[in-house]
Amino acid sequence: MRPSRLIGTFGGIGLMRPAPGTWGSAAAIPLGYVLHGLGGFPLLSLATVAVFAAGIWACRAERAATGQKDASEIVIDEVAGQWVAMWPLSLGLSHAGVDPWLFPWPGWVGAFVMFRLFDIWKPGPVGWADRKDAPHWVMVDDVIAGLMAAVAVAFAAFIAHGVLGA
Repeated sequence: MRPSRLIGTFGGIGLMRPAPGTWGSAAAIPLGYVLHGLGGFPLLSLATVAVFAAGIWACRAERAATGQKDASEIVIDEVAGQWVAMWPLSLGLSHAGVDPWLFPWPGWVGAFVMFRLFDIWKPGPVGWADRKDAPHWVMVDDVIAGLMAAVAVAFAAFIAHGVLGA
């Protein structure tokens, strides 16, 4: 397997069917949890930037090798977007000084659902980026979806912990 394909498919996760993007997002969560546990928000955000950069390289190389603009098996973009969606959880827990291995399931489930919603639906800026032709936009549209999901997750956390006091 070409190195770009190995990275682009996130170690082969993108070859799973059906819905490879959902499999890629789901696979990103446990790794994101481990990254947060080992180094909190700084490590998760650094890993996100590294995956984003590796993803741009992989998308360009795969497009050159296959001629496909955004092959469904390329899921490294979902990994980056999913981790961005998890940022408010990681940042909030790191800021609160909570045990780094505590990563409450409602938060990551919400991050997963909201990211998949925005990634599939492609509202506004996500759709705009998705329609662009250069290989790096394959990564950018998912990061935008991740940012939109992160806002939804942060808002839900504000309601749950600020307004409701849970």
